[in-house]
Amino acid sequence: MENAEERAWRAFQEAFEGRPVLRGRAPGRVNLIGEHTDYNEGFVLPIAINRSVWVVARPRPDRRARLVAADFGESAEFSLDDLRPGSLSGWPAYPAGVAWALEEAGYRLPGLEAAVAGDVPIGSGLSSSAALEVAFAIVWIALGGYTVPPLELARRCQRAENGFVGVRCGIMDQMAALFGRRGHALRIDCRTLEVESVPFPAEAAVLVADSGVRRALAASAYNERRAQCEEAVRRLRARYPGLQALRDLTPDQLEAARPLLPDLLYRRARHVVTENERVQGAVAALARGDLEALGALLNASHESLRTDYEVSAPELDVLVEAARAVLGVCGARLTGAGFGGSVLALVRREAVAAAQEAMARAYTMRFRRAPTFFVVEPEEGATVTREAEPSR
Repeated sequence: MENAEERAWRAFQEAFEGRPVLRGRAPGRVNLIGEHTDYNEGFVLPIAINRSVWVVARPRPDRRARLVAADFGESAEFSLDDLRPGSLSGWPAYPAGVAWALEEAGYRLPGLEAAVAGDVPIGSGLSSSAALEVAFAIVWIALGGYTVPPLELARRCQRAENGFVGVRCGIMDQMAALFGRRGHALRIDCRTLEVESVPFPAEAAVLVADSGVRRALAASAYNERRAQCEEAVRRLRARYPGLQALRDLTPDQLEAARPLLPDLLYRRARHVVTENERVQGAVAALARGDLEALGALLNASHESLRTDYEVSAPELDVLVEAARAVLGVCGARLTGAGFGGSVLALVRREAVAAAQEAMARAYTMRFRRAPTFFVVEPEEGATVTREAEPSR
């Protein structure tokens, strides 16, 4: 069975004469904890995972991009001189947005012919969109002969999603794809953009269950949640004039200013403020190898996302509850923006099979369909190479 890299290679050969000159790989990510904190300038703790998007490509002498998506059986073509926000939709909007954002920053890009394939489930909460953006970014930069620091690339990819695609995401997903480190989680300060590698215990596994419930972030309540956080900050400045973002509040300060907020905005803010504290607690738990403490924080995160931020779904709740009932599961929660997608369970390796069986049984009994499972490992970040042959 072909892997994603091989599918991209075959699609290129079928669509274009000749051979690609380079290939780029960008991983998806699982966010262990720190949900909806990134766009509030807070803290997150993701891992880059061993599921990736691959792009194989070669330059063109003109300014046109011809793309083939192996997994969709679709193609797209556009001119780099005619890009404007909203001019493309669907998957082509992401590479087009990357080109637009890079050119906006002064990088003159060549046209290209490229094929793309991946094994990051789309819409599952594992950031297939950021992986797609980063894979095209590193390929286009390499074809253009530029050297761009990873942080600048992350900013450009975020700009593509915010300004071109229309999703007001934070920068966590792009940074995880670029800064990932095998065997480590990444503590990212989304204000300073400092990255700290935190060793991930070898005895623990991350079991991901994809509910199969899909959501389009641009059309979901994601942007609404972000606007609610911004409104909470605006109102809280009556008491704290220097407040820049919810990241700056302690739980005690939020409680003291509670009369300034309607209940809905208070609950949104409470999630963000307490979630930031949970991220810091999770880093400390990882440092001392305390899986039970880390699991308790994951559980608390899910409850906050479910009740205060209201981004869970019945399918996610069933998976989380089933996982928690299994001996050897330390904790579980939804991962990603919510509204569908996936949950993660922190599991001692010897309990992975039992956890998967219990989650599948509960889910199938309730919803008459099966979730999709995979165990993910902390992986290296994005890479680009001029070795054109697919690796085996």
